[in-house]
Parts: sequence; structure tokens; C-alpha cells
Amino acid sequence: MQVAGLKNYALPPNYDDVVIPTDRQKLRVLQKVPQYHGGTRPPKMTKRLDLIRGEEEVHRDLLLGQYGIVAKRGGMLRHGHIEMIRMSIARKMDTSKMYAIWRIDAPWKPITRRGQGKRMGGGKGAIDHYVTPIKAERIIMEVAGKCSFEEAKPFLKMIAHILPFPAEAVSKEILEASRQETRRLEEEDINPYTFKYLIQNNMLGCHKWIREIDRTYWGKYH
Repeated sequence: MQVAGLKNYALPPNYDDVVIPTDRQKLRVLQKVPQYHGGTRPPKMTKRLDLIRGEEEVHRDLLLGQYGIVAKRGGMLRHGHIEMIRMSIARKMDTSKMYAIWRIDAPWKPITRRGQGKRMGGGKGAIDHYVTPIKAERIIMEVAGKCSFEEAKPFLKMIAHILPFPAEAVSKEILEASRQETRRLEEEDINPYTFKYLIQNNMLGCHKWIREIDRTYWGKYH
């Protein structure tokens, strides 16, 4: 028996307040090597692992308020990774209703390398390439426009999967919900013997063997 009924469908979202720039919708090309003044010798650096350890404190929110890729752990982006992101966005993104922006700097940290089979000594090796240090919770790039998250999620998820460190495609709502859930779990945790408590009270003499970074981030970031 067939019965005719009235169906109520949800109204589509309204994007009238979204303004798409007309000059540049795609990601711009970032320089592979930083430019110095004439006659300036490119400086070399130590490993500086502190640049990728810990949690990002500045670039951790979505400026455009829509969608993006967030790093879940620290790492370094080479120019090849940055070009992979740019080319993937150029191929997959619909520029008629979307646009993207970078939230990271061009590669600036020099990485040196010595030739294979060379003897020890002779000073620090020559600069091989440059990288961009990334901390956990850092926003790498953003996508916005007159589109839903389901439209941007496939290519954002594909890019996040190829990056050299764990990353996630997020929207503003997903990012806020994840942080609220993390705070809720910390507040409702009834176990008093947390990793932070163990370190602060030097239980089992852990101060003799824990790393210095564990005294700052309590084992959360490696």
C-alpha cells in the first residue's frame, strides 16, 4: 500500500557572507632556498630539535574559520612536501567556489650533510637542503569558500595522509570538539597517579632517567 507523505528537508547552508578573493585562489609557490643579501654567506644551524618538540602556541586556530590540516605531531617539511600540497590543491580544489592559504613559512632551517665515505673531522658539512619545522597542533594550510566540509574532506585527508608526520583534516567544529574532549578527559580523570604526578614527585627515582622534555610536557609530546 502506497501512502503519499510530506517530507521536510533541511535547508542548504547559506554562504552569502563568504567572499572569495579574485586575485589568487590557489596556494602560492614557496621558495626552495631562502634569499640572502649579496655577499652574505648562508648560515648553518645545529639540529635545534626544540623547534619541533612541544605544542604550537600561536598558529593553532583556523583564521578563515572553515577547514584545514592540523599536525598531530612535530616534524619537518621539505620543499618536496610543500610542492606536493600545492599541486594536490591545484588539481583537486574547485577554484570557482573555494580558495586556500598557507599557514606555514617557506623552508628556512638549513640541514647540512657530509659526503658518503668521508673521514671524521674537517668541520661541519655543506648545506644540503632547507626545511620548515612544524610543532604539534600547528595549522599547515586552510581551505575556505562556498562549500561544505564533505566537499573539501577527500583531498584534505589525502594530503594529510602523505605528510611525513601524523596530520588530520579538520573543520572548525571538529577542532573545537576535539579540544573540549581533551579538556573533559583531563578534568574527569579520577586516577591521581598521572604521568605528571609521577614526575613531579620523583616516584621510583624517575628524575634519573627521564628526558628533559618530559619535565615540560609531561610525556605528551615526543
